[in-house]
Amino acid sequence: MPPRSPGKTPPPGGTPRRSFRIPAAPRSTAPGAPPSLRRVSAPAIIRSPLLLADGWRDYQLLHCGFGLKQERWGRVNLVRPDPQVIWPKSDGPEWKGWDGFYHRSQEGGGRWEFRNRPPEHWTIGYERLGLTFRIQPTSFKHTGLFPEQAVNWEWSSALIKQARASGREINVLNLFGYTGAATCAAAKAGASVTHVDAAEGMVKWCKENAALSGLAEAPIRYIVDDCLKFVRREIKRGRKYDAVIMDPPTYGRGAGGEMWKLEDSLWELLRECREVLTPSPLFFLINAYTARLSPTVVANLLHALLGDRAGAITAGEVGLPIQADAVSGSAAGKNDYAKVLPCGIYGRWQSAE
Repeated sequence: MPPRSPGKTPPPGGTPRRSFRIPAAPRSTAPGAPPSLRRVSAPAIIRSPLLLADGWRDYQLLHCGFGLKQERWGRVNLVRPDPQVIWPKSDGPEWKGWDGFYHRSQEGGGRWEFRNRPPEHWTIGYERLGLTFRIQPTSFKHTGLFPEQAVNWEWSSALIKQARASGREINVLNLFGYTGAATCAAAKAGASVTHVDAAEGMVKWCKENAALSGLAEAPIRYIVDDCLKFVRREIKRGRKYDAVIMDPPTYGRGAGGEMWKLEDSLWELLRECREVLTPSPLFFLINAYTARLSPTVVANLLHALLGDRAGAITAGEVGLPIQADAVSGSAAGKNDYAKVLPCGIYGRWQSAE
């Protein structure tokens, strides 16, 4: 096991569990050595197993067990399936106080059962960044927001604000942008953002979230397009970005019917994204919700992509605290948690400049 990093200050965004620093391997300085073997300022790699999104007030993960999770979205209490939850519920199998319950079908998909039918959609806020989001239960169990991503919103916002304070203009490209929470966070911090998703409905939802967050007039471009094709057109146009955010799916279909398969297409997209980076990029963020990628794989991809640039790579999991398993009495007056729900993985490259 690698040595524990002494006195390392965790990056902004989330409560870290523990981190490990993996020093970059030395590289040859021999004349004529190929670029991949010449000594460069290779980024340090920090393996951070879990970042905890514990800054919410309008959202709580209440209980988990038996393949299900119970959440509070504002005043609405929902129970949804989650394949990660293979342990028993701490207070028994009964689910109490729910307003909506999503039942999976053996034929695929599922349906909502509502005991106290909520409005078709409602809003919740993330006060720490001044953001407001529309929540709407969909036919495929999702609600339009992944609350664990708050750790990445805070991290990217902090970097953007720091750059803007120095007088620098920041342009962010958000690929597979979904309903635009990361787009809104970046715009709120002062960046110009290009939001790209192949689903027109998701792009419209992003625009609504921006308006709810006071960003109706913010410099956000809303693009319905296949992400790879869009990036290639940006290369031809000579457009550059200071930061890239992406949340690539396992499988997908572009706006024109283009097929996306993660293991076949991700590296190709990453290489094209490198071509649209400015000479001094600020950060690069990859999120993933597929078992086909691990944090180590994402760190390896970022190192292969940006290993010749001075900076740091952090990779790990994002998760949510389970309120039923809170343990009180910490020195800081905050709860610790006997159980945490791991929700996805991330990889971050951050410039050293």
